[in-house]
Amino acid sequence: MSRHSERSEVVVNREGRVLIPAQVRRELGIGSGSKLVLYVEDGRVVMESQDDLLDRIRREVATSWQGEPGSSAADELIAERRAEAATEDTAP
Repeated sequence: MSRHSERSEVVVNREGRVLIPAQVRRELGIGSGSKLVLYVEDGRVVMESQDDLLDRIRREVATSWQGEPGSSAADELIAERRAEAATEDTAP
């Protein structure tokens, strides 16, 4: 997929619906029943598939991970929370 595709103009109808042009759907592999995530980022509407969003988040976490190689961010977070909870439980 190219970073910048051909631009298309779309119109919002009375019900707030927007038709995604066929060439955009083809380029992104969007078909009937595809689940998309829609959000606003820097004043722009961004739409991406759930799978693409999850893959992007995983890549971003992997590149910013500062822990031990091969260790799990989730496991470290759980261990930190358990340590904090243990400290709270023993506080007077």
